[in-house]
Amino acid sequence: MYHHVNGLRAPLPHAAAWRKSSYSNPSGNCLEAAELAGGVALRDSRFPGGPALAFTKAAWDAFVGGVRQQRNFG
Repeated sequence: MYHHVNGLRAPLPHAAAWRKSSYSNPSGNCLEAAELAGGVALRDSRFPGGPALAFTKAAWDAFVGGVRQQRNFG
């Protein structure tokens, strides 16, 4: 599987441990996440062999922090 780094294709490790959110529903429209060295990758659970998005740890932490903050104000 490949992800894009600055527009270039780069392989993801095959040993990545993918996890589904506990908020996933039975419809199959889920995201899976895997921790990578220095970051996190996301993929569509319906297409495990398809593309994945990779984020640096700093970008992922900022995203999760923003979601948590929004949830607290929502």
